[in-house]
Formats: sequence, C-alpha cells, structure tokens
Amino acid sequence: MSNDIGIDLGTTSVIVAVEGKGIILNEPSVVAVDHRHDDKVLAVGSEAFAMVGRTPSYISAERPLKDGVISNHVLTKKMIQQFVNRVYDSRMIKPRVAVCVPAAITGIESDAVVEAVVSAGARQVFLIDEPIAAALGSGIDITQPMGHMVIDLGGGTTDIAIISLGGKVQASSIAVAGNLIDEEIVKHVRQQFQLVIGLRTAEELKKAVACCPQKKFSKTMEIKGRSLITNLPQRQLVKTEDLYEPVMKCVEQIGTAAHQVLERTPPELSGDIYSEGVVLTGGSALLEGLSEYFSEKLKVRVRVADDPVHCVAIGTAKSLTIGDRLETGFYDATPRAGKR
Repeated sequence: MSNDIGIDLGTTSVIVAVEGKGIILNEPSVVAVDHRHDDKVLAVGSEAFAMVGRTPSYISAERPLKDGVISNHVLTKKMIQQFVNRVYDSRMIKPRVAVCVPAAITGIESDAVVEAVVSAGARQVFLIDEPIAAALGSGIDITQPMGHMVIDLGGGTTDIAIISLGGKVQASSIAVAGNLIDEEIVKHVRQQFQLVIGLRTAEELKKAVACCPQKKFSKTMEIKGRSLITNLPQRQLVKTEDLYEPVMKCVEQIGTAAHQVLERTPPELSGDIYSEGVVLTGGSALLEGLSEYFSEKLKVRVRVADDPVHCVAIGTAKSLTIGDRLETGFYDATPRAGKR
C-alpha cells in the first residue's frame, strides 16, 4: 500500500499523505509564473508563496484555486504534476492516487485534475468528496449504521455533511471559510483603525488574536501597515475584542448552514448526532471559541478533530484501502474506467 497516495487539493494548500506513513508534503497552493516567456512556471508551493507581493511586474505568484473552484486549469495541472513528482520516487511501479477535490468543482475541472495526476505517473485515479475524507481522517468509522456530522472548514469553502453507512445522507457547501475571514479582518482594520494591512497579516491576527465571543479569551497583537491618513507606515495594537465583528460575520453564516443541514436530517440520525456530537476539521477549525459557538448554536457537543489540518489528506489516503465499502462520494475517475 506504500504506492498509494492521497492528495488534499485545497484552495490554500496542497497536502499529500501516504497510508501508514502519514503526511509527506504540505505546500501552499501557489504558482509563480514568468509572463515574458509564455507563463513559464518558475516555482510552486512555499518558494512561490514567498514571492507573493514581492515580484516585478512580469512575474506573478498566483493561486490557481479560488473559493473552492479551479480558476486556472493550466496552472493547477502543472502544480499537481510537480507535487506528485516530488513525493513519488519510483518509476517502476505507478501509484494509485486518490484526490480530494473542492465540493464546488465541476465535471470539466474534475477531468483536468485527473488528467494532471495521470500525466504525473498515476496508474489509477480516484476522487473523493471532502466531508467523507475528513470523517475518515478524524478516525470515524463511517461504514457503520450510525449518523455522524462533520463540518470541514477549509480555506475557500466549508463543507457540512451527515454521514452514515459509508455515504452522505445530507450535505451542504458554502463559500465561507478561512480566506473570507481574513478578507473581513482586512476590511475591519481598515475601517476601525484607518490602517491598510495585507492578507498575510490578517491571517496572523486570526490565528493569534481572533476568537468567538462564546469563549473567555483575550489577547493583543501589534501589527504594521500603511496609514490611510498619512500614507506612511504605522503600528497598531489589535485586541481580541476588536475582531469579534468580522469573525462572527462569517462564523454565523457557517452556523446557519450547519443548522439547516441538521433540520433536514432524519430523526434517527439526529438522535445519533445528539449522542455522538459534531466533529470540526480543516485548518479554520482551530479558530478560538469556534467549537463553543457551534455547540451553543446546534445544541449538541462539538469537538475539534485531533489533527484538523491534516484530516482530509489522511482520510483521502485511507479511502484507497476501504473504497469498496464507501457507498457515495468516492469513485474511480481513471480515464476510460467505469465509475463505481
């Protein structure tokens, strides 16, 4: 099974896992291209991310996935090829590859992903839905006749699903997740402090200072930006309380979507979820106070998975060993192969 590779193709990062070995690659979903030479790829991943906001006009560092969908097919294909080639060191035995794709992806975009993985050397390609992979990666045995609720908070999208007997019973996906919280923080800091900051600074604020009001948590962080009044560099102290408004603007939308999924859930499975609770996965699940907010909103116990950042990649790799027991959300996408 060491030749099986699982790829979490995320808006913010690409994470690769191998069953039995764990995470073997975690890189930003960024590609740097040189527009002087027919958009030649200069770098991908961390090296390209380091160029964001620091390139001359003829070079751009781009994210080929945005808000849970592929915005640039060509760059996505080249990015996937480079990452697969980095982690796969054998040319004798071609690997089986499972890819977890954004929930909002179209058929054409799925085909582009499959083509990229095949061209990178895969002998067989499977696609898996994000909530199914997240549940598997968090240690839930989804093949049993027991209802489980998973809320996967990524960079571009939040996927919510009720899972039982290896398939999704109810599901929803909204384009509200970590990246939108960052954007709202940028807007709020601009309005409240008359200060312009970048998305990277906003993300640092979210991780270190931001919190949902349901939890007693208070921190302060000094940030640097450009004053709208003087147009000069300026320092500013930001407190947890300053960020309640932009954070809750996004979190409440996710809470409403989760509540609607629960409302559509059959009574028997609702009883299971009341007993088992709800699991949060994805990098944005680490936001302080989030589990407390969802617990209050949904009236059930809510916990964050042990390794929320890597859950989806680990579950994607695991799906290759139990794929025949998954009823929905997992299928063979190898060109000319029949779906199952």
